[in-house]
Amino acid sequence: MNFTFTEEQLMIKQTAKEFAESEIAPSTVERDIKGEFPYDIVKKLGELGFMGMMVSPEWGGAGLDTISYVLAMEEISKVDASVGVIMSVNNSLVCWGLEEYGTPEQKEKYLKPLAQGKMLGAFALSEPEAGSDATNQHTIAEKDGDYWILNGTKNWITNGTTADVYLVMAQTNRQLRHKGISAFIVEKDFPGFERGKKEDKLGIRSSDTCSLMFSNCRVPKENLLWEEGKGFNFAMNTLNGGRIGIAAQALGIAQASLEAAIKYSKERKAFGKPIAELQAIQFKLADMATKVEAARLLTLQAASLKDQQKDFAVQAAMAKLFASRVAMECADEAIQIHGGYGYVREYLVERYLRDAKITEIYEGTSEIQRIVIARNLIK
Repeated sequence: MNFTFTEEQLMIKQTAKEFAESEIAPSTVERDIKGEFPYDIVKKLGELGFMGMMVSPEWGGAGLDTISYVLAMEEISKVDASVGVIMSVNNSLVCWGLEEYGTPEQKEKYLKPLAQGKMLGAFALSEPEAGSDATNQHTIAEKDGDYWILNGTKNWITNGTTADVYLVMAQTNRQLRHKGISAFIVEKDFPGFERGKKEDKLGIRSSDTCSLMFSNCRVPKENLLWEEGKGFNFAMNTLNGGRIGIAAQALGIAQASLEAAIKYSKERKAFGKPIAELQAIQFKLADMATKVEAARLLTLQAASLKDQQKDFAVQAAMAKLFASRVAMECADEAIQIHGGYGYVREYLVERYLRDAKITEIYEGTSEIQRIVIARNLIK
């Protein structure tokens, strides 16, 4: 498999790197401390075409491939994983789902502004009793003339308090269980729809997360996405692509941890020489670098398969499983190399560890990724 990047892919990577360093980095620490959403940054990402990278130009997107998306996601997430997940959800879960399964009218009304960064999207699957068991949906949608009436609660919704458009999974036929789940497009101002308070999180604090409440929320019948009863398939197919985005986010955190550890080890002296010259530190750096490169190759492999329109679900699960673990391990080692300084905000690496943990949880926990991989092995 050839991972020699094209000039366009390298240009995208460099553009993302320069934008992250000049526009995102200056406010990253303050936004993390205060838990502030990066409104201006997200707007500028939209203007660059980074909020609809893989969407066809016909629908307002940049028309780029998944590898370009991975390269951009890594560079953005190296500097701020909070911005990375905002970008990932809008690209992988919302825009992709609408382009793949939406009607021309839905694409015109919702996909175009989402891909252009004029609107922000969210993906609502998880519930208080439906996390890893996504089939256990309690949110109900019932037909009422020209509307669907939604009732229920969704949890842990990224972009929850700031999104304009939500892709919501709800049960339309309980007897059919997961085959009775349907997907709906819900606008933030629909009657009966309410957003909960922003969660105070351990990491990715600049990204907003909240619960959503539906109380006789009236959704026009034309906002049914794909077909009635196809909501679970829609969610699973969309999450397969989303896992590539989260793998890239984890990869960015891991790479940032490695670079910080290398820089500090060259500057910090102990026993009369830089600690980079100590074999104990060199072994840590070597292991970190090897793991990061392996995670990168797994992620690029999944992206390449997706671009070739081949089955990539297992490779995406492998990439997310491995990259998220590598992000945790590299952030932990970076703190260890920094010693006491690694435990304070000034040296950034403590944030890498806090941000890394969520990559093992959202868009399918590591345990769920193992199930996906194992079922493919024994089928």
